[in-house]
Amino acid sequence: MKFSLSWLKDHLDTDATITQIAAKLNAIGLEVEGIENPAEALAGFRVARVLTADRHPDADKLQVLSVDLGDGQPLQVVCGAPNARAGMVGVLGTPGAVVPSNGMEMRKAAIRGVESNGMMCSSRELDLGDDHDGIIELPADAPIGSEFAAFAHLDDPVIDVSITPNRPDCMGVYGIARDLAAAGLGTLKPVADRVHPGAFACPVEIRSDDREGCPAFFGRVIKGVTNAQSPAWMQARLKSAGQRSISALVDITNYVMLTYGRPSHAYDLARLNGAVVARRALPGEGITALNEKHYLLDDSMTVIADDNGVHDIAGIMGGEHSGCGEDTRDVLLEVAYFDPERIAHTGRTLTLTSDARSRFERGVDTDFLAPGLEILTGLILDICGGEASEAVHVGAAPAGGKVVRYEPKLAETLGGIAVPDEEQRRILTALGFEIATVSDGGADHWAVTVPSWRPDVDGAPDIVEEVIRIHGLDDVPSVALPRAEGVAKPTATPMQARERRVRRAAAARGLNEAITWSFLPMAEAEAFADEPLWVLANPISEDMKAMRPSLVPGLLMAARRNMARGASSVRLFEIGRRYLRGNGGASDERLTIAVVLAGDRTQRSWQSGKAQKFDAFDAKAEAIALLETAGAPVANLMVMGEAGAQYHPGQSATLRLGPKNVLARFGTLHPRVARLFDLDGPVVGAEIDLETIPARKGAATFTRASYTPPALQAVSRDFAFLVPADLPAGELVRVVKGADKKRIVDSRLFDEFRGAGVPEGQKSLAIEVTLQPVEASFTDADLKSVSEAITVAAAKQGAILRG
Repeated sequence: MKFSLSWLKDHLDTDATITQIAAKLNAIGLEVEGIENPAEALAGFRVARVLTADRHPDADKLQVLSVDLGDGQPLQVVCGAPNARAGMVGVLGTPGAVVPSNGMEMRKAAIRGVESNGMMCSSRELDLGDDHDGIIELPADAPIGSEFAAFAHLDDPVIDVSITPNRPDCMGVYGIARDLAAAGLGTLKPVADRVHPGAFACPVEIRSDDREGCPAFFGRVIKGVTNAQSPAWMQARLKSAGQRSISALVDITNYVMLTYGRPSHAYDLARLNGAVVARRALPGEGITALNEKHYLLDDSMTVIADDNGVHDIAGIMGGEHSGCGEDTRDVLLEVAYFDPERIAHTGRTLTLTSDARSRFERGVDTDFLAPGLEILTGLILDICGGEASEAVHVGAAPAGGKVVRYEPKLAETLGGIAVPDEEQRRILTALGFEIATVSDGGADHWAVTVPSWRPDVDGAPDIVEEVIRIHGLDDVPSVALPRAEGVAKPTATPMQARERRVRRAAAARGLNEAITWSFLPMAEAEAFADEPLWVLANPISEDMKAMRPSLVPGLLMAARRNMARGASSVRLFEIGRRYLRGNGGASDERLTIAVVLAGDRTQRSWQSGKAQKFDAFDAKAEAIALLETAGAPVANLMVMGEAGAQYHPGQSATLRLGPKNVLARFGTLHPRVARLFDLDGPVVGAEIDLETIPARKGAATFTRASYTPPALQAVSRDFAFLVPADLPAGELVRVVKGADKKRIVDSRLFDEFRGAGVPEGQKSLAIEVTLQPVEASFTDADLKSVSEAITVAAAKQGAILRG
């Protein structure tokens, strides 16, 4: 929500500075995101008079001006504007000034051989309008040499306030002024109470056939308007709010919305036919909205229509067909109340946002329909002229006036600070609450009537919040929680301790931690979903609609952003929860760590000029290292396939304890998935389910055994086997290691060969086996026994010992 200081002071009588206002807004919970002063961008631009204008000697379309800044030392300026002439007063940008429209810094320069000491400026160059046909012309009595920003009254700071969803009353400048007045920063000016009785009966029938979606529809006709430009003061206010001026009628409706939080709409009466009705849309109906996009509607949506069809997506956006233009002479005004849930549903379904929607779906003031219509009417009559009809009031908005039982002592009980009763009464009254003291036989209490513009206030705790935030959140004392005497006991659960160990290990391995959203766009979530997704009924946006079934998509999107900004190598990890469907469709949240590696694994080599890329074995190494840190028995892990459709077949696998207990999956992302995330080159990843790792036996009292090196030297033996070409090497290594668990302490693959001497459809795998004697050195018989056990175990996998 943006607004200028002068706009705020139209409704708040205050002498506070912009700094004081910003500090108070932050103190009462209306966070100031920024303050901009348009005058700062116009530093160096001054009012100047053109003394002479002569033709440039080497350019037909340029003139050489002599410009007076009031100091008696005329400057020479080259100008190409057709309206530049002797005697006119304009705006000169002096050397050192920065042009707001393009950021160019002005300097002395020679233009076609003639020195120029600045630039005479147009409205577009100063970001003051779209006019670029000539330079700005100021009144002849403008003070020569003065700062242009001061002369044009542009020294008006703009405040940008972040409004939380629970404060629809502050979606207008008047509501913000009310809060500041209650906080003691001035006096709130009353809303003008001006009624326009109407000179004739409304010639258009207005009704609501959808009382659920549109309980109240107020309107009237104004004939004989002139839809020219709105006044400069209104255009300046709209610009401060980030709105562009369109026409007087449109600007007035926008101004009322931004001032009072009351959306409205003006229809060109000549483009309407028959009664104007709020109703449900018919299946198959469509409308081209003011944003020039066509929307297909359904019967869950409320629309404003006439005999010809739909003219307005109610409460969200008007139609292109019935909008007001330069030729509009008669208008129908609409000031209605629309059901917030209906507006939110329609906006989500159509993926259509607007300023009106943001206010209606939060809840507008239910008692401000008639006053809003009168304010709108008055502005149109004053600016556009014309004659108003009688107002038509159809239906009524939901009744306000909710009464809350409140005891002043709750401010201290719930808010932590004792606020005198009279101060609480003053604060609540200033915010628009009405207070009555009630005696019910016991202690007196207050019956607090909630104002119609505060739909967020439901009970006594909400009243406490209002009192405390206006009285001063900074005054709430900081009180430490009670602490038991003695030595503190550990509070981290085994899973929390595991999470901390894994996080430190990942960082120590050179991975950068990322924290991504728990929500994903549908396409990215579906790419990693092995079962139906959890989809939000009321998402923040379409890009945050599905609960993440995996942490990898969020990391891939982070990798894409980093690589788009020039990063050559991305190494990311994240620890968080993914959201699956458990037995019976219940929610199953799984604590997970995910790793994504993209780009270059090494820097470019001076020999080849190329960098090595990440591959599936890099992902496997990260997965095994993190599993070991988490306490998994990595020596017993089985490498098996079926990593999922998200991974490249043949370049991915799972790590399991037994055939069914999947601890992790890793590998190269499928090219289709990489393309979905706009990532080039191989991208590898790994994902570990920390909750599937079995706890160590006796973990609660576990202490690491002291290191005792073996007294006897280990012995290594090499074995070469012929195996089927499709047998995973890891399976053979695992089987060989388990052939004699008492004497074999390790086994590893050190060679794979296919070619001459190896039959078609087979491969040769060479495995080094490490044997560790314990009580006595191995005899030949011992070694022969172990070799036979290895050969027998390997044979069960189809392996034959090579001769």
